[in-house]
Amino acid sequence: MHHVDPISLQLFLTVVREGSIKRAAESEHIAQSALSRRMADLEHALGVPLLMRSSKGVQLTEAGERAHALGKRLNEDLEAFVREVRSLSGNVAGIVRLFASPSSVVGFLPEKLQAFRAAYPEVEIALQERTTAEILRACLDDRADVGVGAALKDVPRGVEAWHLADDPLIVVLPRKHPLTKLRKISFADVLKFPLIGMSVGGALDNLLREKAESIHAVIRQPVGVTSYDAGCRMIEVGLGIAIMPSSAVSAYAGTNRFVRRPLDEPWRGWSLRVYALRKSTRLRAVEALIATLRA
Repeated sequence: MHHVDPISLQLFLTVVREGSIKRAAESEHIAQSALSRRMADLEHALGVPLLMRSSKGVQLTEAGERAHALGKRLNEDLEAFVREVRSLSGNVAGIVRLFASPSSVVGFLPEKLQAFRAAYPEVEIALQERTTAEILRACLDDRADVGVGAALKDVPRGVEAWHLADDPLIVVLPRKHPLTKLRKISFADVLKFPLIGMSVGGALDNLLREKAESIHAVIRQPVGVTSYDAGCRMIEVGLGIAIMPSSAVSAYAGTNRFVRRPLDEPWRGWSLRVYALRKSTRLRAVEALIATLRA
């Protein structure tokens, strides 16, 4: 029986994720030729082709599709093996899988993670940026140890939640916009103008659509982006205005190129929570991170 190298398996998963051997090599900081050799060795060990290569990238064969599904599961099991064994050492160590929303990543997590790193240098944080819905699903599926996302009214059963921070909503405008004359701006005022979609599909985007529907209004959205920094560039050139959490405003729209006004609505009190799957016992590194975030 041929030996299957776990590193080659992980590289195979990266190739599938990136859709290209070249991009996968850049992502994994390995020479493209070395990665190609790894993929050929893996196919030889399994006795079946996994990838169809072309100038446009790679596609999975039927065997490759199955190998990808099984390989993801195996890789997760290997990660769990490392985490569980490390947790039995005398120190707080191991890997904590953290899923976090874009606004928390730019607003509150950096300082929290710096403090955690100083207190627990042997713990590695595997951070992934996701929408709040994806974060909750990852917690439920036990693919994330800790999640940080928007505070939702309905938290799935089986998930615990703790308050992290208040992050009130702000209207961000280009300097010469007509609404800059107002000290406070209502949502109805905002909807008179094109609105840049920020983190489209995320919790805030869904909230704004829900509120617009409740007042029988339509959001005019000339462009939607997946990041706050990209959205601010759209505001800067005059494509529209936006509603953003104050943490994202501080990170990307705090200069004199923008005008900021409070959103004059009772639901402007946006906040963030820490989420985790409800368990009787957790790894010490996970408990330590939750405690740090709640502090």
